[in-house]
Amino acid sequence: MEQPIIYVDADACPVKAEVEKVAERLGLVVTFVSNGGLRPSRDPMVRHVVVAKTAADAADDWIVENAKANDIVITADIPLAARAVALGAHVLGPTGKPFTPETIGMAVAMRDLKQHLRETGESKGYNAGFTPADRSRFLGALDQMARKAIKATE
Repeated sequence: MEQPIIYVDADACPVKAEVEKVAERLGLVVTFVSNGGLRPSRDPMVRHVVVAKTAADAADDWIVENAKANDIVITADIPLAARAVALGAHVLGPTGKPFTPETIGMAVAMRDLKQHLRETGESKGYNAGFTPADRSRFLGALDQMARKAIKATE
């Protein structure tokens, strides 16, 4: 089995530097997927894929078409997380929260509920700010998840 690849839903990802740091330390390839405007890396282990803006979910679709079981997907997008979990990928949110077969159903339900509350005016839809603790938790969780994925290939 080949080494896992880290796929990053990169458009609004606040932890790109942390992903590169962990990937470099463990020798993993990273693929940042976006609708545009990312600065390319000189690191040959870091790829950038820019998808056409033909559909709102073009980057998500590209990740799902290319990721496979045991790869790692970094995203805050719950529908993408659900699709990646269904592939057998390891999925991690930028706050360090993993999405697993056991937790993705509740995450989807909560997302749908919050969307409904926003649409009906019951909620303003503010998201909590991204904190240094989130960044630190993400680093530890990604390192642990990547090591588990690597071990599964041995």
